[in-house]
Amino acid sequence: MHLVIKNKMRLKYINYFIFYFLIISSLLVCNSNTTEKDKNINVGNKDAKIIVKVFSSLTCPYCADFHKKIFTSLKKEFIDTNLVRFEHHGFPLDLAALNAEKILRCATGQKKRLALLDEIYEKQEEWALGNDINNINSKLSKIAKKYDLNDVMINSCLVDENLEDQILEIRINASKKYSIQSTPTIFINEKKYNGSHDYDLFKKEIEKLL
Repeated sequence: MHLVIKNKMRLKYINYFIFYFLIISSLLVCNSNTTEKDKNINVGNKDAKIIVKVFSSLTCPYCADFHKKIFTSLKKEFIDTNLVRFEHHGFPLDLAALNAEKILRCATGQKKRLALLDEIYEKQEEWALGNDINNINSKLSKIAKKYDLNDVMINSCLVDENLEDQILEIRINASKKYSIQSTPTIFINEKKYNGSHDYDLFKKEIEKLL
């Protein structure tokens, strides 16, 4: 029993080592040819007075909680009515989140990406658990296939070094600019939101700026 636990812990630390090695490597080979808008998921009026930025890791349960409790209502009331622009900024905290972010960005078009993001968060407990990254990738693939992605496309995304560099570059730049310590970290017009994941409270912060 103790041997099994030790092996699981060893595998966990190996995954963390690999992930942070990728982050450090991306500092040396980051792709500067892509623009910031190409890297992020943007929803809403580009000229909206209010911009909500969410830096999140797709394996983070608090990120899923924010998305389900606040984003869905925010979209109906403020994003779809062109009052607010929403930006999802990938900030993966582990290898599983990094791979999920890769697959998310391989969906074509903002609408499909957003729908895929919704389902990734909705089914987070089903795919994100465990130390076997191949099993996690397989579960993510099943979800992604609903959004016009096939095995070849998904596998191509997972080994795409340029895409990986883009995602890790966002994480590195966000750490430098915003001093992000945890996820989700939310900004409303560049002011950090420190409130709870309660839509009514979040809505009041939005209404102050209208």
